[in-house]
Amino acid sequence: MTPPRRTCRVNELQNRPSIEPKRSFSVALRHPALTLSILAVISLFLGIQAARIQLVSAKSRAAHALGALPPSSPASFSLPDPEAEKIADAEILRLPPQQQAERLLERAMQQPEPSLDLIRERVDAWRGRVQSTDQLFRLVLAALKSEDPRVRAAAVEIDLASSNLAKSPHSVDLLERQLHVNSPVRSLALWRLGALGNRGVQPARVLGLLLIYARDRDLQSRYWAVEGLAMLGTDASIGPMLSILAHDSSLRVRERAACSLAQSGMLTHEQRLSTVPDLLNFIDDDSLNSATRGLIYNSLRVITGAKLENDPDAWRNWWAHRDISPKPPQRRSSLTLA
Repeated sequence: MTPPRRTCRVNELQNRPSIEPKRSFSVALRHPALTLSILAVISLFLGIQAARIQLVSAKSRAAHALGALPPSSPASFSLPDPEAEKIADAEILRLPPQQQAERLLERAMQQPEPSLDLIRERVDAWRGRVQSTDQLFRLVLAALKSEDPRVRAAAVEIDLASSNLAKSPHSVDLLERQLHVNSPVRSLALWRLGALGNRGVQPARVLGLLLIYARDRDLQSRYWAVEGLAMLGTDASIGPMLSILAHDSSLRVRERAACSLAQSGMLTHEQRLSTVPDLLNFIDDDSLNSATRGLIYNSLRVITGAKLENDPDAWRNWWAHRDISPKPPQRRSSLTLA
């Protein structure tokens, strides 16, 4: 059974171009069990320089969304009325494309069906007709924290559509050219390259581009290359993120790799669980400092749900005798991970 996920808190960013997650690592070290929970989940979109936003929590805002359930007590709770849902769907589809995308993504976070199916049917038609507004940006960030990988994938699809990026090699060409521009543009391009690769667009080529910037001298480029690797979410992206966690010279970049491996981005739970043996091996690496070891232990806690202290023997014993009962299969749709 999948362990409960602990949330990497979203920063209260004042500017969309800002990519500096401001936090004190000394505070995190005083509370090692919570290190990953205070990391930024995704300091993502850069876009328009003057756009200013306040991120909101992923808590339900469906009270004003079409088709949301009215407040009810446990005694009076009833299942949604299928006919009422059909009416609400029809009302949403009569809205302009921008509002369709916003309402359906917000609704998908509470009621995945049939919202995800409607997003799948409409997303290609939204490309070029939906804009990456602050409202849509907030919804995309909230959806990327969802427990349901289909909802995360829907958020990626909508972001690509609002950026007018077709799922084609031409879009990879465009973003590759943007890598040679200034840092804010490059940062967003690295993230969206990962998103395109996740949707099946030249993932091997995308991985190669991200690895170039994962070794760049510029800290910001390395940081956002990690974001891109997390969004790519392929098996081939895991090894580089593990190496970055252990060996990058910047604590910020190592923190980002830890959070990406443990929780954020598009890796599946099974992929995250596959990193545990490598993380256990890192514990025995005398070249790693205490801060990095703290990140490793917290990654283990978030991935496995095990509440163990920073004790190598305890972790190895737990892993050797872990519960290996099969995980129930999740429903899949065309918006599942590529």
